[in-house]
Amino acid sequence: MYAAILRATGNYQDSDIGLFEKEVRAREVLKHELLLRKGEVARSVYYLLEGAVRQYDIVSESEYNTIDLHLAGDWFFNHESLVAQRPSRLFIEAYTDCRFIEISLDTIHYLTGKSIAFLQLNKVLEGAFQRMQFFDQSMTPVEKYRYLLENRPKVIQAFPLKIIASYLKITPETLSRARNAVANGAIS
Repeated sequence: MYAAILRATGNYQDSDIGLFEKEVRAREVLKHELLLRKGEVARSVYYLLEGAVRQYDIVSESEYNTIDLHLAGDWFFNHESLVAQRPSRLFIEAYTDCRFIEISLDTIHYLTGKSIAFLQLNKVLEGAFQRMQFFDQSMTPVEKYRYLLENRPKVIQAFPLKIIASYLKITPETLSRARNAVANGAIS
């Protein structure tokens, strides 16, 4: 299992895969457990095996700003905090019961010291940054929803509409209109 996860990031020798399997940590957490609290410094990268995870900030007592949503098969971490080693401005929470592998920053440094092949893990960092930047582009609500339908349809099945609307940076009412427009064949 770990071999396929690692090989998705690049080319590795069997000895690299053995080292990876020895050094990563398998974990399970329950629904609503926090993996990273606002104010903590991110020290790990995760690969989600089962479940759903969200990254968010609290705007008010009843409002959240969803930054990213993750499902099985996704790498996830707080990019800004991990790379800069600054306190996180976000929370990372298990939205459901989850199983994942965790790779600490110290382990990543250790692995790259043992084999330069592990520098290919940078693809994980780059992919997360590109995904975070996606909704900064100027897209209409219909375009955002259509993109989600075409590229990440399981997100729509795993999370409630309020969280999806927050992720798309639109109101739940606007999301409802966008869903209706897409269902009725609107172009944009």
